[in-house]
Amino acid sequence: MNTPILSSTIKNKQPQEIQNHIMNADRYTRVVIMLLAIALSACQVIPSSQTKSDEVIISGDLSIKILAMSYSPTKIEVVKSGRYAVTVSNTATIPHDIVFSNGTKLMLAPGQKASTILDIPDSGLEYLCSLPGHKDAGMSGTITVNSEGQHAKSKATTLLANYSPYDPKVPALLPFETHDIYLIAEEKLNTVAKGVTQQLWTYNGNVPGPVIHVRLGDTVRVHLSNPTSNKLAHSIDFLTSQVAWNDEMTSINPGEEKLYQWRADYAGVWMYHCGSNPALHHIASGMYGMVIVEPREGLPKVDHEFSIVQSEFYVGQEGHTTNLHKASLHSPDYVVFNGVADQYKDHPIEVGTGKKVRMYVLNAGPNEDSSFHIVGTIFSRVIKEGIELTPENKGHYGAQAVDLAPAQGAIIEFTTAEDGLYPMVTHAFNFVGKGALGLIKAGDGNPNK
Repeated sequence: MNTPILSSTIKNKQPQEIQNHIMNADRYTRVVIMLLAIALSACQVIPSSQTKSDEVIISGDLSIKILAMSYSPTKIEVVKSGRYAVTVSNTATIPHDIVFSNGTKLMLAPGQKASTILDIPDSGLEYLCSLPGHKDAGMSGTITVNSEGQHAKSKATTLLANYSPYDPKVPALLPFETHDIYLIAEEKLNTVAKGVTQQLWTYNGNVPGPVIHVRLGDTVRVHLSNPTSNKLAHSIDFLTSQVAWNDEMTSINPGEEKLYQWRADYAGVWMYHCGSNPALHHIASGMYGMVIVEPREGLPKVDHEFSIVQSEFYVGQEGHTTNLHKASLHSPDYVVFNGVADQYKDHPIEVGTGKKVRMYVLNAGPNEDSSFHIVGTIFSRVIKEGIELTPENKGHYGAQAVDLAPAQGAIIEFTTAEDGLYPMVTHAFNFVGKGALGLIKAGDGNPNK
């Protein structure tokens, strides 16, 4: 605005006229400022690499938990590339970090939680712990993008929402001396850990399969069927049986059935499993279970009886089949009790304080040894593969752990000395952080009440 011209124009005007000119000038000034503001706004450039919409659009939330020496989950699948909010929590007792392959890094002290924003491309991302030796111990994972897996993911979400723990209580002895058992080979989506599902191969839909509880000398007639809805041939091998491998143990195709008959000639804790080729893949995918053969005179009465099957999972793509290559390399993602990682940590097994507990324990493998141990207890009785340690032994010996190779079983007995929590683990501690952890809860679980 040209101020001198305005001044010369109003020099000879009357006061009222001067006031009117000033008001008009003010209106003119406001209009000019407003127009300048609009022009400047129109000229503002938003960088192409970060638009306003990019700042607010988050494709989803991801959560990663740091365990003792692993991440959970180790496999994350998203349905589309994009920007994700990621929360990482360190539940371990030592510091760890998490480094993503795009360079993002979070360092977390024990008990600490941290968040970041990740741009996940179509090619996905990897993550690992960069502290010496931690990646080699199993601290690594991947994020993959699979837009076609949205339907499977929805099914998995429903499955996870309906997840319930495997009941460890031992079923009663089957009546009479001849038993007809019906087993169905079922290929289905199952939970293997919190937030992780796999397309498992099962007996009767569960991992492990049903516990078969009989007495020495009983005859067992197993009716195995392979429904037409399955894709694979399956079979069954009872390690307590004495039959030819190329007779009852042969595979049956979808739509076929087989009768497998055997006599319980030896007492103990026995494994059954699928032996179809490759047997490693079928066992690693969940096709195993326990047989308990009691002596004819039975076992001494106890207050609680539980069955515990240790096994491993070699996780493939979320919602798909397990990874045979990992299994061949002895690289389990999870080592579990009764089919789900940490399920008895989240849902403790309850017993009475001072009550006698008997556990039938089986290591189904397929690869790793077990050193079964319950922290805070001594095993007063151990029957492993027919060798017995009795409570009345002359030297008053006890057992702190039971070593079980794959396909070996044992019977153990113990009591809890006081109210509290008693962790159930394999003393091969590289696997405890991978899910081989449960809790025995005695009384109300509080030792200091």
